[in-house]
Amino acid sequence: MTATIFIVIIFLILIGMGISSVQVVRQSEVRIVERLGKFSRELGSGLYVVVPILDRVVARWDMRTQIINSSPQPVITKDNVTMHIDTLIYYRITDGKSATYEINGLQGGIANLAVTALRNEIGNLNLDETLNSRDAINAALQNKMDEATNNWGVKVERVELKEIITPQDIRDAMEKQMRAERTKRSQILEAEGERAAAIERAEGKKRAQILEAEAASESQIRRAEGEARAIELVAQARKKQIHEVYTALKDIKADDSVIALRYVEALEKLAASDNKVFIPFEAAGLMGSAGALKELLKPEK
Repeated sequence: MTATIFIVIIFLILIGMGISSVQVVRQSEVRIVERLGKFSRELGSGLYVVVPILDRVVARWDMRTQIINSSPQPVITKDNVTMHIDTLIYYRITDGKSATYEINGLQGGIANLAVTALRNEIGNLNLDETLNSRDAINAALQNKMDEATNNWGVKVERVELKEIITPQDIRDAMEKQMRAERTKRSQILEAEGERAAAIERAEGKKRAQILEAEAASESQIRRAEGEARAIELVAQARKKQIHEVYTALKDIKADDSVIALRYVEALEKLAASDNKVFIPFEAAGLMGSAGALKELLKPEK
């Protein structure tokens, strides 16, 4: 009975050792195997068999990008302002053997290195430079940490300042400054708007005056042209009237009495108008005028 139990126990131990000797390594993973306490080999993805008791898997590393979210750390700027900054560190293991044997506690070492690099970098900057130079700080931290962790088989891909926590009095002063800047900007925009509106009004008034002057000039020109045309038409009408009278008198071969009669009728019409008329008193002068008119009406030889 005792022997049977012993055999069963030995059998179970052998089965357990056989199962533990089979290593299935997943994609993007490596395992470090030691034989009798000394580095033996590195296992990539796939199926492996290790020798029980002699071989032992001492480390398993995920080769994908890892993230360390550090807690806020106190740092002091060049102008002696104390603030708290937390960071995000993106890293990837490139050499599993170095990550196992070159440092004890890889993630803790990376986090402590990030704090040291952060304090050194912020110590060279004042408050305004710290708040306005996040990209430059991120790049400087990434370069420094990547260089320091190269021997650990680690590639630091990126470092990000997650949050910068300034003292309350500094935040109050910054808020007042931002309000003042917004007020100043609003006043500048309002002044620029009023200036632009004034310019537009002046330009509109100027254009209106120009158009008004041009319209007045055009009106005067058209009025003058109308008056000139009216004078021309009156002159043509008078010319036509004189020509018709001349032709009529010439056709009827008017004697002195007819001419005198026509002359008197013309004088009566003139007298009936509002114009001033000067009439000779002597009949001889009147007849003389009629005789002269008759001489004018004679046909040319």
